[in-house]
Amino acid sequence: MIDEMAKAAVLHIPESMGKHLPFFVGITSMPASLLFDPDSFYFGVVPVLATTATHFGIDSVEIGRAAIIGQMTTGFPVSPLTGSTFLLIGLTGVDLGSHQRKTIPYAFLISMIILVVSLLIGAITF
Repeated sequence: MIDEMAKAAVLHIPESMGKHLPFFVGITSMPASLLFDPDSFYFGVVPVLATTATHFGIDSVEIGRAAIIGQMTTGFPVSPLTGSTFLLIGLTGVDLGSHQRKTIPYAFLISMIILVVSLLIGAITF
């Protein structure tokens, strides 16, 4: 099923854009961690993206590296889909909306810094 979904994705991604897939996954991993719980993202979405990347000659490990960028900045500490977020705000007495409004801009900035460093050291290719 993953292979067929990846084949369908390859049909819709232009060849010129396919080689940049790890970079795009790195940029979208932070917002994606707000939309999906960790299990859905890492066991459902990432395998399809990794298989899609192999069709463009990209090592699937790069997709994994790019996907993890947003998980540690927003996935656990900010996402309402993760139980640890509710534990955090419950113990501190902070409103979830207030926590997200103040944390998400910094989390996005840190995610972009991690992405740039990953590009510079070659962990993710552009």
